Amino acid sequence: MRKLRTIMAPIAALAIIATACGSDDSADAPAEEPAAAEEPAAAEEPAEEPADEVAATQGGDITFHMVTHSDDGPFWSVVKRGMEAACEDTGVNCVWLGSNNDPGVQVQMIEQAIAEGSSGIASALASPDQLVGPLQEAVGNGIPVVTLNSGLNNWQEIGALSHVGQDEIIAGRGAGERFNALGATKVLCGRQEESNVALEERCNGVAETFNGEVVSQFVGLDADQTEQTNSIAAVLAADPDIDAFIGVGPVIAMSGLAAANDSGRELLGIGGFDMTPELLSAIDAGDISFTIDQQQYLQGYLPIVLLYLNVTNANTAGGGQPVLSGPGFVDQSNAAQVATLVDAGTR
Repeated sequence: MRKLRTIMAPIAALAIIATACGSDDSADAPAEEPAAAEEPAAAEEPAEEPADEVAATQGGDITFHMVTHSDDGPFWSVVKRGMEAACEDTGVNCVWLGSNNDPGVQVQMIEQAIAEGSSGIASALASPDQLVGPLQEAVGNGIPVVTLNSGLNNWQEIGALSHVGQDEIIAGRGAGERFNALGATKVLCGRQEESNVALEERCNGVAETFNGEVVSQFVGLDADQTEQTNSIAAVLAADPDIDAFIGVGPVIAMSGLAAANDSGRELLGIGGFDMTPELLSAIDAGDISFTIDQQQYLQGYLPIVLLYLNVTNANTAGGGQPVLSGPGFVDQSNAAQVATLVDAGTR
């Protein structure tokens, strides 16, 4: 973040130099021609221009909108914190809009941002069939777009500047290999959203590398963890061959652990995606095998930086490729270290 601040320093320094040069001119004039009393007032006029230029460069009149399917849970709170830090570092205004996993509401929020004349939109793309059109409209109206979190397969179709997130297939493949090492033969891949393409891709990635069978199933929303736990327990009870579980989020991973405990099932391994303090504690204790970290702080921070550099300096980044924020694995070997960063709100 210091690098972003140092970008502003040279610009501010140039403004000071420019103002100083103007002051030197006005100081020299009276010394050479004492009788010309009106000259200093005329020399002051250029001093206003550098000050205006610095204000515009620092982004005071720029407003970016971040529109996601956020449910205000532990994952999205870190994304939001990343956005807020980037907005402070670049000096722009930002509006956070979370649709609570309702694509129809997210469409309305994108339309709201367009109507408000947004300087740039960062949007998650969990439901591309409904969201691609409105984001294409934003691009058509001259509003730059960066997709984040989900949208790896559709950001170029929109005409977005870039995508910041994780390749969910690659992340899922890593989980499948972990379950192979644990000796599992049948994995239940529990999903907390029904129409989220990225979550389906995580389960598909597990199936690509896992040597056994993967059952991908929606088992209830994170908003009702009791119902979610009961749904997972019911699936485990109905299929005694399931010997491992992975939840494609941090809350559902904990629900999987609770369901296994409630039903008396000793699974060979339990995995998750993303992190909460509770999940990290369970990993550190050996109750959960691993979780996959997509570093969601970056997904809030980097889109604002990319939009800012595009609006103020016509920059694009990535060379036509997405900017990947993960995956990384957290297991018992590093859970305690990562937990300190979660407490700080950046992981």
